[in-house]
Amino acid sequence: MTLPRIVAAETLDFLPQDDPDALRSRRDLRRIHRMMGTRSIILGALRGAIASEKAARPLRILELGAGDGHLMLGVARALASEYPQVELTLLDRQALLTPATIAEYAAHGWRTVAKVADVLDWAAADIDPLLSKDSPSPVPRWDLIIANLFLHHFEVAQLAALLQASAMRTDLFIACEPRRARLALLGSHLVGLIGANKVTREDAVLSVHAGFRGREISTLWPGLGQQWQVKEYPAGLFTHCFRAIRMEPVESVEPVEPTNAD
Repeated sequence: MTLPRIVAAETLDFLPQDDPDALRSRRDLRRIHRMMGTRSIILGALRGAIASEKAARPLRILELGAGDGHLMLGVARALASEYPQVELTLLDRQALLTPATIAEYAAHGWRTVAKVADVLDWAAADIDPLLSKDSPSPVPRWDLIIANLFLHHFEVAQLAALLQASAMRTDLFIACEPRRARLALLGSHLVGLIGANKVTREDAVLSVHAGFRGREISTLWPGLGQQWQVKEYPAGLFTHCFRAIRMEPVESVEPVEPTNAD
């Protein structure tokens, strides 16, 4: 019997950023990512899909729902020799990126800034990809937009809007989400064995119920079967991945300089 997809609010999303339970839960998430092998899964999706390090300009990457930035920091460590010039924007509605984390990115040649905003506001703003190059505020574009354990927070209508906005801003989109399956659900009930706190234990179960399977993300991707090459697949024991590559890249426009977190 297939598990129905159920989206419910997760506690961590509404706790103050300095709440002790929130701080502990974010540490729990780092351990869960290690157990799920998220970094290796991301690297597998990336390699061969993005331009080489010999590009004339730095690679531009945007992470949606980036949290404190530690997951992509692991990716930066692994890719520093291949992609030594990266401009990374970490978007989250909380200001969680610390100067120490920014300095760690810089040590690997990655220039990193935080953008504090609600992702749905970001999706709704200036989504026309064909604005004139003479426009005073051209649509910012990235070589890669990535989401990690983030898309499952949204119902279908919101998710479709988010994917539409992402497709207009990049030629490569990658997401790693919870797999909605009985094995993953069992695993979510066992995160307490690694010392996860109550917030993490409850949110882990909700995440799996809101996760994905089959081609549920692909069916919402705009331009499916036209200019995009789309792949949706299971990875590891608990992860569901989605990757979309534009076959005919949009001519790049000058990016809008991202602003630092307030």
